Amino acid sequence: MADAIYADRRLTPVYDALEGDRGDLPAYLAIADELGAERVLDVGCGTGSLAIVLAESGRTVVGVDPAEASLDVARAKDRSGRITWMHGDATAVPALGADLAVMAGNVAQVFLTGDDWSRTLLGIHAALRPGGCLVFETRRPERRAWEDWAADTGRTVDVPGVGTVEQHMEAIEVKLPFVSFRFTYRFLADGAILTSDSTLRFRDRDEVAESLVACGFRVLDVREAPDRPGREFVFVAERVAA
Repeated sequence: MADAIYADRRLTPVYDALEGDRGDLPAYLAIADELGAERVLDVGCGTGSLAIVLAESGRTVVGVDPAEASLDVARAKDRSGRITWMHGDATAVPALGADLAVMAGNVAQVFLTGDDWSRTLLGIHAALRPGGCLVFETRRPERRAWEDWAADTGRTVDVPGVGTVEQHMEAIEVKLPFVSFRFTYRFLADGAILTSDSTLRFRDRDEVAESLVACGFRVLDVREAPDRPGREFVFVAERVAA
């Protein structure tokens, strides 16, 4: 089940307003250029920010996400109607012969069990052409991002059509490799308070690499995230022909 921030129709419009300018997206576009990728699968596409950028660069894009409310926001952004939006997860995607699959943000960390992670990787493997690549980021466990979350002082944004919304974030449980946290949203227009709880799994570099190899990939590179040096691993893995 998707977290409320992605699935609750009152919260979903707040997500984009809080995210603002996505400094991580140009790096994915640059990698798509580097790899010469023309057909791209965006796994966990959410409200479509990355998919839109990729499509605007002339690529054929498929976005898949389990949260229908997020997909509704994404479809509204896709004014040209050129992107294929799919409700589901990577296991529901057909063989696309994609050149590239991406998982931006925290997507790779929402798969909490080994089985869920493996099924996702195998679904992506099937959607890629032989030699196609998977690119995704995952937070470095040693960076201990949850300690920054504990110091969060909150944010306030004005959301078009909604009004002013206050957001506060707190880590509610750290039991590695799992970290759970809660976002609380207060809508000043009517005083409503909604929450969205999330849990991420923090895998180390070797664990991620081994899981990729086990699911038919070859790790080509592990990079820094240009906008967050020292905080993320960015994996570039190639589908090995079956």
